[in-house]
Amino acid sequence: MKVKPFLKLAASVLRRLDAWLPPEQTEPDWSAVAYRWQRIGNAGVLHSLPAPHTFPLSRLAGVDKQMRQLVRNTEQFVHGRHANNVLLSGSRGTGKSSLVKALLHEYADKGLRLIEVDKTDLLGLPHLLGLLAQRPEKFIVFCDDLSFEEGDDAYKALKTALDGGLSQRAANVLVYATSNRRHLMPEYMADNLGTTGIRGEVHVKEAVEEKVSLSDRFGLWLSFYPFDQQDYLAAVANWLGAEGLEMDDTARKAALAWSLARGGRSGRVAWQFVCDWAGRLPHERVVD
Repeated sequence: MKVKPFLKLAASVLRRLDAWLPPEQTEPDWSAVAYRWQRIGNAGVLHSLPAPHTFPLSRLAGVDKQMRQLVRNTEQFVHGRHANNVLLSGSRGTGKSSLVKALLHEYADKGLRLIEVDKTDLLGLPHLLGLLAQRPEKFIVFCDDLSFEEGDDAYKALKTALDGGLSQRAANVLVYATSNRRHLMPEYMADNLGTTGIRGEVHVKEAVEEKVSLSDRFGLWLSFYPFDQQDYLAAVANWLGAEGLEMDDTARKAALAWSLARGGRSGRVAWQFVCDWAGRLPHERVVD
């Protein structure tokens, strides 16, 4: 084979091979305040996020009690005192993820950093914790919309990360997770049977204990509930104010009509209404 065609073929093969290989390991950009973790084999890459989605805590409504508890725990953490891993569970769209994101706005200048980790990347957590252990910053590993099915390997990886396994848990890392499931695992009516459970399980109590063992590793549980009308309208008013708009009678009626059309009231529905309302021209802001 002639040299030139051979080199062209070799270059083509290398380009295709490069797409399958993990990226070259480089030092993370520690000047960032937010990151996304991507698992590669038993290791991974920490990608910095140049423009994280965050906003003031005052923007949120209907979650005052949960906010106070989460803020207290986070302040203990950033000041080097003992703090707990946190599980935020409950109704969808009620501000669980928004609360965690807003913490970055409040505490980034005090050394708080946020790392988003998808469930599929949890198996690389041991390597990530090793990277973070030597850093001076305080890191929250954020697992959003978390749930597991039985036999999921990521379930066991997170359990080990929360308690530290044989090695001591990193003092500068906490896990904040959100979920619509209180125990992060599916629960069945058969779990309540007196003798045998699902698939003929003999030791039903042990099976149930296994299901709740992960959620028990979170020291602080925060529960979220559907919004009533007052909370919903307060959330609408907060988001309207952020857009420089007033909560007048027309906006109030339009917000209520929007929630009826969506079949529910929540912080997410409030934000979606404000996106629509703020995007309209002034003469279009009428009740549909």
